[in-house]
Amino acid sequence: MKFRPLHDRVVIRRAEGDTKSKGGIIIPDNAREKPQEGEVIAVGPGARDENGALVPLDVKAGDFILFGKWSGTEVKIDGEDLLIMKEADIMGVVDKGETDVIEKAVKAKKAA
Repeated sequence: MKFRPLHDRVVIRRAEGDTKSKGGIIIPDNAREKPQEGEVIAVGPGARDENGALVPLDVKAGDFILFGKWSGTEVKIDGEDLLIMKEADIMGVVDKGETDVIEKAVKAKKAA
């Protein structure tokens, strides 16, 4: 099935959560906290302003984003769990290059 969101809605595949705690304990699925980040799968054409002009979305398919904990509606499309939310619920786009720098800084801080 092909799904196309309407207006300013975005379809997101939630990122995989950690299966182990920092101490090495395996966390079961029902106790695991859902990640607040994911990949944009599809976007709608955009919202209309008060003059009727189409305002395109700032995110595009393939972007890695952060969103609020209770944002969006969980749906199952073709057996895959996805989220549908409005663009306003998205906090920002994560640049993969920046995450590598952040991860290296965190690892260096832990090593020190």
